[in-house]
Amino acid sequence: MKRFLTLAAGLFVAAALFAGEVTRVEPLSWWTGMKTDLQLLVQGEGMGAYTVSVEGKGLKIKEVHRADNPNFLFVDVEVGRKAKPGTYTLVFRKGDDVIRYPYEIAARKPGSADRESYTTADLIYLIVPDRFANGDPSNDSTDDTTEKVRRESPMGRHGGDLQGVIDHLDYIADLGATALWSTPLLGDNAPRGSYHGYACSDYYHIDPRYGSNELYREMVSKAHEKGIKVILDVVTNHSSTEHWWMKDMPFKDWVHMNDPYVNSNHQMGLALDPNASKADLAIMEEGWFVPSMPDMNLDNPFMLKYFQQWAVWWIEYSGLDGFRVDTWFYNEKVPMSQWAKAVTDEYPNFNIVGEVWQANPDFVAYWQKDNPNSDGFNSHLPSIMDFPLQAALTGALTAPIPGQEAERQGPPQGRGRRGPDISAVYNALSHDFLYHDLSHMLIFLSNHDIARIGDTFGHDPRRMKMAFAMLATLRGIPQIFYGDEMMFVTGNPRRDDGRLRMDFPGGWAGDPVNLFTAEGRAAAGGEWAHAAGLHDYARTLFQWRKGSTAVQKGKTLHFIPQNNTYGYFRYDDREVVFVFVNNSEETVKVPWTRFREMTAGLGEGTDVLTGRRVTISDETEVAPLSALVVDYRF
Repeated sequence: MKRFLTLAAGLFVAAALFAGEVTRVEPLSWWTGMKTDLQLLVQGEGMGAYTVSVEGKGLKIKEVHRADNPNFLFVDVEVGRKAKPGTYTLVFRKGDDVIRYPYEIAARKPGSADRESYTTADLIYLIVPDRFANGDPSNDSTDDTTEKVRRESPMGRHGGDLQGVIDHLDYIADLGATALWSTPLLGDNAPRGSYHGYACSDYYHIDPRYGSNELYREMVSKAHEKGIKVILDVVTNHSSTEHWWMKDMPFKDWVHMNDPYVNSNHQMGLALDPNASKADLAIMEEGWFVPSMPDMNLDNPFMLKYFQQWAVWWIEYSGLDGFRVDTWFYNEKVPMSQWAKAVTDEYPNFNIVGEVWQANPDFVAYWQKDNPNSDGFNSHLPSIMDFPLQAALTGALTAPIPGQEAERQGPPQGRGRRGPDISAVYNALSHDFLYHDLSHMLIFLSNHDIARIGDTFGHDPRRMKMAFAMLATLRGIPQIFYGDEMMFVTGNPRRDDGRLRMDFPGGWAGDPVNLFTAEGRAAAGGEWAHAAGLHDYARTLFQWRKGSTAVQKGKTLHFIPQNNTYGYFRYDDREVVFVFVNNSEETVKVPWTRFREMTAGLGEGTDVLTGRRVTISDETEVAPLSALVVDYRF
């Protein structure tokens, strides 16, 4: 039997053959030269009664911690400077009983600590992997997972997998995306609704219906070859009732156990409210998200260390480039700040974006790293999701409901103006003074938790194009939800999770339409007649954006909207980008003279969407529900 065990999935299963009662050791492996201390979780029948030593020069057992549960040990291991890569042996003793367990310490890749992450130079493409493409039908259902494939069910498993992502990396790159964010890929063995992945049942293994740890690492490598960074979606607030530790918890307070059951009150402002009741805050932090998702107790130092380590382990093991963290504000905020600091101490350039779903900009700003909060709190979270701007963009472009007067989106800029108004976007951006770092804000139109914007915009390609023009040119890190580039719709303007997370046509063998290829888009008719034109419009913008320093890193100058039109500039020393959005139903002329504090001296520019050289003046007309984007290079 081979002594060497790779970093492959299933190490604890293989180790059981060597180690008798030892059923699990996590992290699965470690590396030389890491800043993060190594603390092993060891599980096995009666392991709490054993002593621990290690064979092999360079490793040292610093301390052994007993848990509430006699089946666990937590072992602090020092990986010395002189430790060499290889397989070491953990030795567990209890009287005459000796258990030997192989543990791998690998060589760290050169430059690993200094890896770059996603920035304002990137466009992030968000996918739901179960619904993107089925590259390997053999893993649609597996013996070791409960829920089987049910493609006919909106809430069932559909069979998308990592191989499907690998097969379509060229499509993502061609669109102009330079980063890929996938909803969670780790094990989720819930009996129903497991496709979304947000109820983790195993933090160290890819769900077998997606593939394996090795295949994920291969996907990351192939994405890098195509200039695509990879972002892993992780959940620290809650796990799953199907997680192995719910049957054998190390500590009584490993998760927040409430009897009777207590649901979170979901009041996201409590963590920063100086007048908040402690009882209310406790329910917010310790109540469960839903009954199938146990709330993790990050105040337990062993739990916190466990979460810090698996985050670092996945970065080092797979080579990924960034994290997105679900439900950030539900966590105990001080331990979560320590979690983020541990990750970024190990990888100083590593970007993490947290979900803080709030439309109030001050509530969102509070959670960004180094924000000057009055209570002195520092989240150490580099990036935040700009939900206030998302609400403004979709509100401003929402299609009016026939026969109803839509709610005002901002102050009227003309007599009696009502309905969707581009002023909402101006008003959102006028709050930029609240944010500590505008370059670390993720901007987006929709995601996996929001109704399809094609439905929100009334299936109107013109509104989609205006939205793309702003997404490509506003400050921050842009993110697009898969399929929005072709206006995927459900027919329901309200959120409908299973349906809005729809299959990408062409991702399954036998699909009558293939939108992954130019030929397939051109041939698609009926409901997909608009797909090719919208895709090409978005592709033109996002490919151009890759070379625009003004859009990526420049400043913003904008003017008060008038008559539902909005003009703004992105600029630096080498480039000026002019954007004019006509959100009205009438053809309008650009008020070029009004913008003279920026336009004086601007001559001929390039219309980004047509490629033509143009000279803008007060006579330049912009069609209804459309955007003009002009690039001036010096």
